Order: sequence, then C-alpha cells, then structure tokens
Amino acid sequence: MHILIATAGSHGDVAPYTGLGTRLHRAGHRVVIATHARSAALVRRSGLGFHPLPLDRYAASAAEDKKGNGPGKAGQGAGLSKVEQMRLARELAPEMADAVTEACASGAEVLMFSSSLAPLGLVAAEGLQLPGIGVFLQPLAPTREFPPVIFDMPSLGPFGNWALGRCAQSLLARAFAPGVRHLQRQLGVTERALERRGATWPIHHGFSPAVVPRPADWRPGMEVAGYWWPSEVPDWTPEAGLADFLRSGPPPVFVGFGSMAPSDPERLGRLLARAFRLAGVRGVVQSSWAGLSVEGDDVLTVGEVPHARLFPHMAAVVHHAGAGTTAAGLRAGVPAVPVPMMLDQPFWASRLTSLGVSPGRIPFGRLSAENLAAALRKAVHDPRYRHRARQVSALIGTEDGAGRVLATVEQLSGGGRGKGQGPVR
Repeated sequence: MHILIATAGSHGDVAPYTGLGTRLHRAGHRVVIATHARSAALVRRSGLGFHPLPLDRYAASAAEDKKGNGPGKAGQGAGLSKVEQMRLARELAPEMADAVTEACASGAEVLMFSSSLAPLGLVAAEGLQLPGIGVFLQPLAPTREFPPVIFDMPSLGPFGNWALGRCAQSLLARAFAPGVRHLQRQLGVTERALERRGATWPIHHGFSPAVVPRPADWRPGMEVAGYWWPSEVPDWTPEAGLADFLRSGPPPVFVGFGSMAPSDPERLGRLLARAFRLAGVRGVVQSSWAGLSVEGDDVLTVGEVPHARLFPHMAAVVHHAGAGTTAAGLRAGVPAVPVPMMLDQPFWASRLTSLGVSPGRIPFGRLSAENLAAALRKAVHDPRYRHRARQVSALIGTEDGAGRVLATVEQLSGGGRGKGQGPVR
C-alpha cells in the first residue's frame, strides 16, 4: 500500500514520522513523507520517499518577521507570537492547500496528516475519496481533563477546560480557513461532508499514555498510541572530542533548545557557563538553531547529535520542552529541567514536573544562572528524580506506538501487504 505522511514544522515535527514511516515500510508498505525541502536528507536517509512542500518559504517569512522584534536579552525573541503565526498561516494557506492536494494525488492510497496540516489534509482526503488517518504529536482535541496545550495556564476545571479547548480549536480553524475554503471549491467538498469526515476519522497520538493518559471524554477513534521514535543512523559513533569528554569525568548535563532561536545567543551562552559553575556540573551544549557556544574546560559545545544516543550518558537534560526532546529525555530515563518558550512547550514542561522527573520548569523569559543552577543541583543530586525517570522510561519501553498505527493501516488494506517495497526517490 502507498502511504503518504504529511507534516509541517521544525525538525522535531518531522523526525518522529521517520520512525513511524520506517516501521510501515518494514511491514511492506511504500511510504513517502511530504514536508519541508530542508528535511529531504533526513527523510531519504531513513529509506523513505520524499515529496517537497512549500514550507521553507513559511520559515523564511517567520525569520524575516522576527528580525529586530525583541530587545537583545535572553528570554526574548525566541519565536513568533500566536497572532503572528496565525497571520502567516492564513497568508500561505491557499498555496499550501494546493501543494498538499498535489502530494495526496500522486498515487497515495492512504493519507496520514500531522496536526499542523490536518485541516487541509481532511479536505484533500474527502475530495479524493481516500482513507485518512490523523497522526498527531500533541493532544489538541478539547477535553475536560486539562486546558488546551497551546495556552499556558492552569486547569480551569472541567467546564472551563472544555470551553477553552473549543476556543483554541476555533482559533486554529481560522488560521487555516482560507486554505480550507480554497480546497473545498477546488475539490467540490461540501461543509456537511467535511464535518462528517472530521467527526469519524481515526486519530493516533504519538505520545505515551504513561505521560498523557487518553482523556475519557474523547470520541471513539481517537487513541493515544505511544511514541514514534525517530529513525536512527545504525552505524553512528560519537566524534572523538565528544567521546573523550564523556570519558573524562562524571556524567555531564545536556543543554539544547532545538529549533528555537533566542535573540542573544552570546548572552545565553554566558548565562549557561555561569550556571554550570554555580551548580558544580559539567555540560554538553548543543548549538542547534540557537547558535549557542559555551567555552570552558568542563563544557563541550556540539552540533547535531542523536538524542537517543547522547541522553543516556547525561546526568540531566535542560531543554525547551518540545514534544520530541521531551520524549527523548523520558526514553533515556534521566531527570529534566524544562525551559519552555512557546506553544505546546509549557504543557510538556508541566507534564515532566507532574511525572516527578523534574524539579520544576523555568520559563525561558525568567531564566537566570542562579535559578538554573538551583534546578540543576536538585535534578542531579536528588535521587528521587532519577529513580522516577527510570520508572517512566521502563513504562515507555513496553509500548509499541508505531505498531498501533500499523494495525490501523492493515485494517484499511484488509490485512494485505503493500505494493512497492523499495523507497521512492
């Protein structure tokens, strides 16, 4: 069976689908991932087909809009506001809608969409009369059990959480409305048909029920599958400098902010160096999009390193609490100090605290050398956090998130094996 997986966002919004796609491919299905052109090498290295979407122009527009927006101090300029993101999404939605439809119509028999493209994908699936499956990395459907993940706020109680969840869905729908209406006209999809499809299509969520249990008030067909681990390079080995650093002393602390780009990386680097000294720990700092570089005998700055290979060697991990990095830290069984910046990051940061694997989150805007050092001392030296982290890791290790999605695909294909076992270039 020919399966198309369409996703948009940062590296963390693409990497989990390489693992999901690899599992489907091993089961005999032909898998193509449609996403940013900058992710082509990542996808193809996983042995999967690649289809470009015009998402890099969105990233370029976002970067251009962000220039000069924040004063040059740590904690500001880390990303676009929700209003700015919605404006960009609305402007580019019709172009994106056509690109999604083109990808879906290129021979796919089953369509899978991340939450970032689901509103467009649902119209394409209905218009092309193809089965569609939601493969979401965040719990976006309204529920009485917790507030919507895109709003950083405490629980408002069952009624308040549900009402705010509906409000969040309405805001997301407005962002995609131009593209959805454009596709409906192009494909002849009525509002009633779209509502019927949206009320019944299967949605799997790629996180562990040990981290976010399935809300009891979700409709049938919405499942929490378990994590989809990114595809790995099988022969990866650490560079000599990293290997030597890991051997030369006690386990260090990892710091990385993924695709987030703080406005003053030099100041942030000095803050981190001071926090390491105050806490009395060694550090491995990942430069990533943040452009971080920290100097010192007990600090090593690295480029891209697979988290699955690096995190088990760490005493703790400090990160922005993106869904993928949060998952990698839980899988490794190490304590966390989340430093969330935007969107769903505060939600995952709060989950780490409630799970007992973190002494508490530090919002990026309030980050200081002193409060980071205090959190690091707790995370590294209080055995409760490592013990709990290992317990959660063991629970996650028993799950097969990709297998749950594969079972749904096999139901759609009547249990048969797919066509075309080789990757599509």
